[in-house]
Amino acid sequence: MYKEVNFTEISKELLDQLQNGAFLTVKAGDTVNTMTITWGSLGFIWYKPTFTAMVRYSRYTYELIEKAEDFTVSLPLNGQLKKELDICGTKSGKDVDKFAQCNITLKEGEVVKSPIINECDLHIECKILYKQPMDENAVCQEIKDKSYSNGDYHTLYYAEIVKAYIKS
Repeated sequence: MYKEVNFTEISKELLDQLQNGAFLTVKAGDTVNTMTITWGSLGFIWYKPTFTAMVRYSRYTYELIEKAEDFTVSLPLNGQLKKELDICGTKSGKDVDKFAQCNITLKEGEVVKSPIINECDLHIECKILYKQPMDENAVCQEIKDKSYSNGDYHTLYYAEIVKAYIKS
């Protein structure tokens, strides 16, 4: 059973867990994929609560999210799913069925087309408002050296949080 919450009520839990891993899940047509993210940003932009996700061009998820209107972020808050987060962060959905390999199940989103990871505790459903490929010339050298030495930059997806809920 889930309880709907305002994104400001869960911001600490979301940001604390995000650093340890969350599942970004997207559905394009009949294809669903999930990947582990450890970066993202909560905010309030354009009079809307937002989550900004970053997806590298090299990821299979990038192919899907470019065709999608939305995505979900599912977070395990009780130390569970560490192995699953590792697999979903190192394996490609092009090569393996992550859901079967990790024994994780999907549940339909309540507002968006993309599903959530049912075994998680906290979920946000996000509608993409704006996407922006990174301009490598605008990135400071320290960040380039640390995060983009191979030139595999991200596209940033600014999305409205249309629903947030937590297991009760």
